[in-house]
Amino acid sequence: MFPISSQQINQNFYTNTYSPYTPQYSGVYGLPSYTVVDDSQNSPEQAVKTLGLAALLQVISSGLEKGSEFLSNKISAGKEFTTGENVVKVARDMVGKNNLDVTVGFVDEANKNLFSSRFGLGKEIDAVAKGENAFFANKLKLAVAPKSKPSLILHELGHAINAKKGFTRLLQGTRRYAGYAPMALLLANGLIPNNRQNGKKNFIERNAGILGFCAFLPTIIEEAIASGRGIKAAKKVLNNPAGLKILKKNYALALGTYILAGIGLGVAAKQSFIYNGKE
Repeated sequence: MFPISSQQINQNFYTNTYSPYTPQYSGVYGLPSYTVVDDSQNSPEQAVKTLGLAALLQVISSGLEKGSEFLSNKISAGKEFTTGENVVKVARDMVGKNNLDVTVGFVDEANKNLFSSRFGLGKEIDAVAKGENAFFANKLKLAVAPKSKPSLILHELGHAINAKKGFTRLLQGTRRYAGYAPMALLLANGLIPNNRQNGKKNFIERNAGILGFCAFLPTIIEEAIASGRGIKAAKKVLNNPAGLKILKKNYALALGTYILAGIGLGVAAKQSFIYNGKE
């Protein structure tokens, strides 16, 4: 469940990944760790203000990364909501009720080579075997989770169901482009004539951070829907209210890392304007 521009299974096919142990925001949007500001057109006061904003955004970016790490650690330390056998029951119900054409696998070191040879996967399946990742690959028709954390498969099957629906399939498709938001906003800003007329910022310059976050919002929504489908299926198949609370908590923590990733993309978009002397 990595964000765009972070680790992916394979560039040749679309994949949703869900990695409970890996923070979703990790400063992966291609911006430098420092900021170069062209303040030649600004007054000294404006230059100081711009530098201060750049420093503040860098602090926020660092805080987002630490926050995502904290949530990921909370998930990794959490327990499973039910037994592996019960998870299999729910997974079978999700596959059958939704007519999913997908191979479902629970991976460990003993069987990972079967997936490697059949689907042409290497380090991606190694991460699953180690309990560090789970994913749904639409073009491979494959959903896998670690044997040590089988409940993650319910979220991945939620992605598989989303891939069959028009609206949620559209949401999935936006994820591969979200990371380009800072660059796209800069390009769009450059197409606006007289964007510094009367010394006022235009709409894009004023709202770069919000627009950057909005670029990631479809991914957040789709992730929430995928988790919701898994929770709904577990509630229907299993009579385990206490366990369901654990599942909801784990999925909420995971969604939190995506929300932080969206905020991080907004920060990156704002930073890109400072870096290119637009602030």
